[in-house]
Amino acid sequence: MSSVSEGRFRSIAVPSITPDPLRTTLRTDDGVRIEAVYEPCTAGAGAVAESSFDGTAIVLAHGFTGSVDRPAVRRAAGVFAGRAAVVTFSFRGHGGSGGRSTVGDREVLDLAAAVAWAREIGHRRIVTVGFSMGGSVVLRHGALYAGRPAGEAETGGTVDREGRTGARSKAHADAVVAVSAPARWFYRGTAPMRRLHWVVTRPMGRMVGRYGLHTRIDRNAWDPVPLSPVEAAGLIAPAPLLIVHGDRDPYFPLDHPRSLAAAAGDGAELWLERGMGHAENAADETLLTRIGDWAVTA
Repeated sequence: MSSVSEGRFRSIAVPSITPDPLRTTLRTDDGVRIEAVYEPCTAGAGAVAESSFDGTAIVLAHGFTGSVDRPAVRRAAGVFAGRAAVVTFSFRGHGGSGGRSTVGDREVLDLAAAVAWAREIGHRRIVTVGFSMGGSVVLRHGALYAGRPAGEAETGGTVDREGRTGARSKAHADAVVAVSAPARWFYRGTAPMRRLHWVVTRPMGRMVGRYGLHTRIDRNAWDPVPLSPVEAAGLIAPAPLLIVHGDRDPYFPLDHPRSLAAAAGDGAELWLERGMGHAENAADETLLTRIGDWAVTA
């Protein structure tokens, strides 16, 4: 899996905002087709709320093996839509999107296309909410597409803005929420993560991923290794950052969210959820409501 320089993206433009759910296909900077769904805010006794037209939109990034149509993703989108408009999409290699999963590397381009689409529709403020792999992607995206002045160089091993100012400013997030995200790459400290590494790195595992998990996985190793989530967490400020993690997460123990929060310093808020497991499947309606409330007020 080769790391990329995030630059201009291509997407299907929407001429004006729509009060109805809209399904479309976006095209990323590297030419991958990504399925996406826009849902207006449902607040206001069945009427489309003002925030659905020009205020906040939440862009939801699912976990590995998820997709825009998975029940847990639809449930989260439904709760968030009570607070703001919502864009959901399937990462490359997942659902009806093209390409192959790079398990957190080039997926930054998929998220950038979805964020930019929300701005094309008319939303002035975008909050990205990512679960598990999606959590690592929103962290990297928050760092790589941070709203710095035009021409200012990125730090931490990322690329500079030369020649990419317009696309990057259009694709930046105004606030970031990472749920059940890893802090570092190549973690194998739990049995679920050792199984996941087998799926990603072995030919038989990738076959299981394709036919059993409906996820097409790139066979190439990262070259170079992309910016890690914990490195990215320290580059997101001044955008607000919320880190959410369950104390019964079977994939990533609590040193992961604590490392992310420590790297972000005063720029992050950390919620450690009692009894919660992993990612969107474990996030109940109460937690999703709290996240949605944070997203529209942060």
